[in-house]
Amino acid sequence: MAGAAAAAAVASGISARPAAPRAPSSTRRARSVVRAAVSLERGEKAYTVQKSEEIFNAAKELMPGGVNSPVRAFKSVGGQPIIFDSVKGSRMWDVDGNEYIDYVGSWGPAIIGHADDKVNAALTETLKKGTSFGAPCVLENTLAEMVISAVPSIEMVRFVNSGTEACMGALRLVRAFTGREKILKFEGCYHGHADSFLVKAGSGVATLGLPDSPGVPKGATSETLTAPYNDAEAVKKLFEENKGEIAAVFLEPVVGNAGFIPPQPGFLNALREVTKQDGALLVFDEVMTGFRLAYGGAQEYFGITPDVTTLGKIIGGGLPVGAYGGRRDIMEMVAPAGPMYQAGTLSGNPLAMTAGIHTLKRLTEPGTYEYLEKITGDLVRGILDAGAKAGHEMCGGHISGMFGIFFTGGPVHNFADAKKSDTEKFGRFYRGLLEEGVYLAPSQFEAGFTSLAHTPQDIEKTVEAAAKVLKRI
Repeated sequence: MAGAAAAAAVASGISARPAAPRAPSSTRRARSVVRAAVSLERGEKAYTVQKSEEIFNAAKELMPGGVNSPVRAFKSVGGQPIIFDSVKGSRMWDVDGNEYIDYVGSWGPAIIGHADDKVNAALTETLKKGTSFGAPCVLENTLAEMVISAVPSIEMVRFVNSGTEACMGALRLVRAFTGREKILKFEGCYHGHADSFLVKAGSGVATLGLPDSPGVPKGATSETLTAPYNDAEAVKKLFEENKGEIAAVFLEPVVGNAGFIPPQPGFLNALREVTKQDGALLVFDEVMTGFRLAYGGAQEYFGITPDVTTLGKIIGGGLPVGAYGGRRDIMEMVAPAGPMYQAGTLSGNPLAMTAGIHTLKRLTEPGTYEYLEKITGDLVRGILDAGAKAGHEMCGGHISGMFGIFFTGGPVHNFADAKKSDTEKFGRFYRGLLEEGVYLAPSQFEAGFTSLAHTPQDIEKTVEAAAKVLKRI
């Protein structure tokens, strides 16, 4: 496929197919090893991860697998996990002094760039007053007003400390409000590590090759129904078979935990219609997409308003945070306004509220989302074009500052399609990009993120690095 055709295919998820036959795999692997070795010695300083290796080996004696979140262990991409020392803007520096252009963004929060000067200055002033009160503060009101004014579905909001906690609260809420126990989620969608959600959960579970998780009792998941993402007919069938029993449908409106998978036309509308007809609630998990696809999240972008929304990441500006919100009549079920209990020691703490407030202020500036759309589109088109020229079957897409690339011809519409990807090749691509100074999420099954701090030069350099790596793998 020519470069222009590959570019046109990006938004629709159509594949960028190889332009020429590939060399035998054994030859490619040998060539990759030789060229990778050479690349380590290029430039002013050889690429080394010796200090990362030493620190990680020590960490394995202290923490399970040496990490505090599984995907960081590089199990699906191989190679040495990187230990980072500092971040700023679009860049990260590891303990060995290597510099990387970052497309993880702390898994989404860093939409205005790492360690933003204005956010840091505001945090410094707040810090002088204390880190946590364990009592109400006015900053909670300020951020709540900003969230309610931005997100179409939210009339009231409860702040928590993580996306997992937000989804746990939302799960209990929808069951309390409807008086029903069953929920429906989609294969490959991840809603945190609460027991009821660890069914065909994608993301880190998929990265480690685990079907679900030991330690989750059968009773915790017996009321969890699953369907393929983008399959409206499967959803309708489940509602017919469980009429009047489903409390809510939970989904990532754009999947980010099985790679980047957007909804097909009409899919979200169908979910809205079937839930209304049955008296069930529709829950958008916008922990990733909230304030990223648009200021009002995926629900603003697609024009579909759910009943309940979960948020995280961006609304804390890089500090631990989460939130769930929705219609006033639903949210008034939450204690102390109502009988559904949920609490948190650090919820609404002044530091997280401050970082969130100043991050959202930046996102309201004119041209924010147009800029994210432009640079992310250039990035994805550039990588797919380079892949086609190098003879790889790849596909991918983006919306605003969220994107994904798959090593499969595609298109990818659900988790089953995503699992057709050549994960071994992705691992070689990933390790090659590290050597070239580019940091992606260490899994084929994770979305990537750009920020307002990424420059056109960052994008150009990244595409050039990807082209070099794609040629040698």
